[in-house]
Amino acid sequence: MNHSVFQKNKVAVIKPDFMEARAFITILQTGSFAQAARRLGLSPSRISELLRSFEERLHVRLIERTTRSLSPTPAGEMLFARLSPLMDEFTEALESTREFSGKVSGLLRLTAAPPAADLLLEPHIASFLRTYPQVSIEVSVDGGLVDIVAGRFDAGIRFGELVDQDMIAVRISADIPFVVVAAPAYLATAGKPEEPRDLVNHCCFNVRLPGGTILPWRFRGDSRVYETQFDGRFTANTTSMQVRAAVEGLGLFQTPRTQVAAELEDGRLVTVLDEWAPPPLGGFYLYYPSRRQMRPALKALVDFLRQHRQ
Repeated sequence: MNHSVFQKNKVAVIKPDFMEARAFITILQTGSFAQAARRLGLSPSRISELLRSFEERLHVRLIERTTRSLSPTPAGEMLFARLSPLMDEFTEALESTREFSGKVSGLLRLTAAPPAADLLLEPHIASFLRTYPQVSIEVSVDGGLVDIVAGRFDAGIRFGELVDQDMIAVRISADIPFVVVAAPAYLATAGKPEEPRDLVNHCCFNVRLPGGTILPWRFRGDSRVYETQFDGRFTANTTSMQVRAAVEGLGLFQTPRTQVAAELEDGRLVTVLDEWAPPPLGGFYLYYPSRRQMRPALKALVDFLRQHRQ
C-alpha cells in the first residue's frame, strides 16, 4: 500500500478545541463577549478570536452578533444544548477531584433575591472570602424566580415559600420581622400615625415586584393578618433607596428590621405602628438541585451564613 497516497487522500478530521468550546458556551451563558471574558479571565479580543476559530473549524456560524446584541443561530442553539451539560459535568468532575485535597476551593455562582443579597451576603461576603481564600463567588441579584439549572447557578437564595419542591433547601436565616420606619424629623412635621388607616395621609414608599405589581404592606389586626397598599411618591424595585429616602425624612417605609438595624440603633430612623406589626416572615433558604451533591465550597458558605445568621 502506498502510504503517501493514503495520507494525501485522507479526509480532514475536526479536532475539537476545549477553550474554543468553553468560550462559545460562556458567551451564550453570560450574553456578552465582555462578561464571558471576565468570567474566563481573558480579554474580549481573545474571546472573539476563540469563537471565530471555533466557527471556522466547524464551517458554520454559531452566534449572530451585532454591536448591540447576540443570539445563537439554529446550529449554535443545538450545539449549546449538547455541549453545555457536558461542560457542567466536566467542571463538576474537576471540582470533585479537587475536593480530595481537603481544601475548600472553586467558583460558586449564586442567584439571590435583593433582600437576601442585602441582608445575608453583603455583610458577610468579605469575611467569608478571607476565611476561604481559594473560593471565588459570583452573585447575580434578581428579584424574579430564577431557574438555577438553566442559569448554571450552583445555588439560589430566596424566601422559603418561593423555593420549588424539587430543590434541596437549607435554612440560613432566622425569621424576618418587618417594621414601619420614618425619620424623627418627618414625624415631627407630618405627625405620628396611630393605626394603619392613618397612613393614607402620609407619604409611603413602595417596592415594585418583578412581575410589575406593588408589594403590599402587611399588618396584624382583629386576630388576622391583612394586606393593603398606599399611593406613594417613591417606588423602586429594591429597598436601599427607600431606606435612604426615609432617613432623609421624605416618608414612611415598611421593611425587614435587619435592613434598617443600623439606622434604628443610631436614631436616624424610629419605628411606628409596632402594635400592628405582622408575624415575621419565614427566613431565607439556600437551595440547589436535588440531583446534585453539595460541594464543599457551598457547604462552607451555608455553615458560615448559619453561624452568622441574624
